[in-house]
Amino acid sequence: MPDRDATQSASVETDLLADTDDVVSLYDESFHLTEYSARCRQKYGLPSLVDTTLWHVYPELLAPLTKSAVELVLSNGFPRKIEVANAKTADQRTLIVFRSPHGLGVVETNGDSSLRGTYSQAENDRALLFYQATHDVLTGLPNRRQFSDQLRDVLAASKREKFALMQIDLDDFKPVNDTLGHSAGDMVLKMAAERIRSVLGEQEFAYRLAGDEFAIIQRRNAQPGEAERLAEALVHAFREPFMVEGLNVFVGASVGVAVAPADGDEFEQLMKAADIALYAAKEDGRRRARRFNRSMLMVLEQRETLRRSLRTALKEGQFFIEYQPLVQPPFSIVGFEALLRWRHPVMGIIPPGLFIPMAETDGLMSDIGQWALEQSCREAMTWPPHFTVAVNLSPAEFLHAGLTDRIAQTLDLVGIRADRLELEITESVLLERTINNLDTLNTLKMLGVQISLDDFGTYYSSLSYLKNFPFDTIKIDQYFIKDLEVDNKSQTIVRSIIALAHGLGMSVTAEGVETAEQAAWLNKKACDRLQGYFLSKPMPAGRIGAFLRKFTLPVPFGNFPIPKPMRPLDPRRM
Repeated sequence: MPDRDATQSASVETDLLADTDDVVSLYDESFHLTEYSARCRQKYGLPSLVDTTLWHVYPELLAPLTKSAVELVLSNGFPRKIEVANAKTADQRTLIVFRSPHGLGVVETNGDSSLRGTYSQAENDRALLFYQATHDVLTGLPNRRQFSDQLRDVLAASKREKFALMQIDLDDFKPVNDTLGHSAGDMVLKMAAERIRSVLGEQEFAYRLAGDEFAIIQRRNAQPGEAERLAEALVHAFREPFMVEGLNVFVGASVGVAVAPADGDEFEQLMKAADIALYAAKEDGRRRARRFNRSMLMVLEQRETLRRSLRTALKEGQFFIEYQPLVQPPFSIVGFEALLRWRHPVMGIIPPGLFIPMAETDGLMSDIGQWALEQSCREAMTWPPHFTVAVNLSPAEFLHAGLTDRIAQTLDLVGIRADRLELEITESVLLERTINNLDTLNTLKMLGVQISLDDFGTYYSSLSYLKNFPFDTIKIDQYFIKDLEVDNKSQTIVRSIIALAHGLGMSVTAEGVETAEQAAWLNKKACDRLQGYFLSKPMPAGRIGAFLRKFTLPVPFGNFPIPKPMRPLDPRRM
């Protein structure tokens, strides 16, 4: 969908450039030419932006008085109206020089006036209109229209030269915008633009295309090496958190790189190549850069096929649920977590991490989540009556209107006791400590449903969540469990979380328990429940009965010896 701001700005720019007296050019802070109007190109014969400066276009400005006026605009930001005379033709020209985020802009008009530091309101408005037509209001970066014109110019001028196009997309920006609000989102976008600017060098130009989408045109011939260097610098620039309203917000960057002419010598072709590379970066785990290659086209085709299939998967009964036991030390099962799965008729089992983001983006998660909730509750009715069933709520479901009514109706329909249902939510849905979020959780508590805070410690962890929201359980993310036997820091963090939760009257579940040593350590530290492959892999509902009849722990971990922390292995000695 076109960017509305860019469309509106484009109409203003079109009106402005329709006046044949407007000769407009833009320069960076080193006075290199970066953009110009059609009238400017026609008048001065500018076939390329390479190595063209303000002094090439207007050599008269090199005179001491006029050069000082230009430098004053750059330093203090106040526009100046400067009259110059062509040394060869003696033609009088009036230049309105104004400050832009990357340097200067010049609007050339006809008129008789002397050099002065004042200018008319109409002339100032004219310069301002052009700036607004070509730049994003929020970040100050050139906008989509200027990007499109610039890319076409570079393609036309660079048939024998290499250059790179980079598409940049912010990772985990949507939860910030949805939960902290648009003002916080705008703050992140401004800071993101500054981080992008901070890594740019000569002949590298950044643009904001729309929302959290940015682009860079890199006019350097040593490709793809220069592009790979800049792309990695961009990813690195987003590793530190953004500070927003007292919270550390982690928003990363994924970068897709295409190099012309190898990956495309036409506008649409090159844009598609960079977009495909960006998708590959996100599929590989996000917060990284990928350069386009032809094999990525096949991945894109599979993605679109999968997206189309997702719309019919629920209707055709392709979803199913597996259950992983929740074990209370020393060895009793107290319930199961329901894990949604998708069996595609051609591609086989599709990982939840792949199809759930698609479902959320396409607005399908509410229907899929309702099916998973009802199915899990029905199957839980066949278990021992004290067993609980834990069901995950995605952020899209939690923020969807009517959630509490839907859950209450499901409890009534299935006939399961409310205290047997445990709903797991992630920290990302709680960034905005709104009355609506608190009301939703309190209403669920009034129904008797248990609430768990999932993956605690991996995102925005704030103790205010634990004070303001009525959680029953905190789930420690497996990141802190995987090296628990040998890492002192992990042990300290896990021990602190358990003590904190118990002090607040909450229980603790440890996820990702894969060894007897981990289980034994957690048991000794009074962790309430364990979950992981050491205890059991997820299983279909039909196998739960047999599992319960035969369940014994692989190792009696209650008294299992815990080894002392080991020093990390030195690869040079291996």
